[in-house]
Amino acid sequence: MGLGAVSRSGQEGVVLLHGLCRTSRSMEAMGRRLRSEGYEVLNLDYPSRCAPIEELARRAIGGALDDSRLATCSKVHFVTHSMGGILVRSYFSTHRDRRLGRVVMLGPPNQGSEVVDRLSWTKAFQWLNGPAGAELGTGPNSTPNRLGPVAYELGVISGDRSINWINSLMIPGPDDGKVSVERTKVAGQRDHLVAHVTHPFMMRDRFVIESTLRFLRTGRFR
Repeated sequence: MGLGAVSRSGQEGVVLLHGLCRTSRSMEAMGRRLRSEGYEVLNLDYPSRCAPIEELARRAIGGALDDSRLATCSKVHFVTHSMGGILVRSYFSTHRDRRLGRVVMLGPPNQGSEVVDRLSWTKAFQWLNGPAGAELGTGPNSTPNRLGPVAYELGVISGDRSINWINSLMIPGPDDGKVSVERTKVAGQRDHLVAHVTHPFMMRDRFVIESTLRFLRTGRFR
C-alpha cells in the first residue's frame, strides 16, 4: 500500500471525472493504478452533454462527496480530464468541504479553447457537445474565465502532441489538439507539467499516471 494513501485518520479517496463526450471507461487505467496504491477510488459517470457546467458540477461532485464509499475518508482528492477540471473549479468556487485534498487536472481548458470560439456556433458542435461545451470559449465571460483563481493544491498536466491537425491550426502555440499548453494554466496552481501526449489519450499514459500519483502524494510533480 502506498505511503500517500493512508493517514492517521483513515484511508484517502480519489474522485475521477472524465471529460466532455467521454465516460468513466476513459479513466479506468488511472483508477486501477490509484487503487493499487490503497486509495478508495470513485470513477464517476456523468451526462456531460446534457446540462450546463454548474448543474453538472453540482450533481456529480455533490453526489460524490455524499457517497457512502467516501464517508470515512480523511481526504478526498480529485483527478480530472479536460472539462472535468472545470466542474471542480465551478463546484469549489461556491462550496467547501473540509476533506478536500489535492487536485490534478489533465488537459483542462482553464482559460478556454480557441476551438470553441471558432466552432461553437455550428449545429454540429452544439449537437455533439451540448450546453456545457459552448461555455468553454476563451472570452472574458466564458465559464472558465469567470471562475477566478483556485484556492486548493492544484497540479495541471498539459499535452503538447496532437492527432487533430485541423483543431491545432486554430490554436496558437503548443497544444494537445483541443487546448493550448498556455490555456491549461490557472492562477493559484501549485505545479504545472508538460507531457508529450495527446488530449484524447493522456489519462491512459503511464508517465501521466505516475506523475498524477506523485502529486497526490507530495503536492509536486517532480
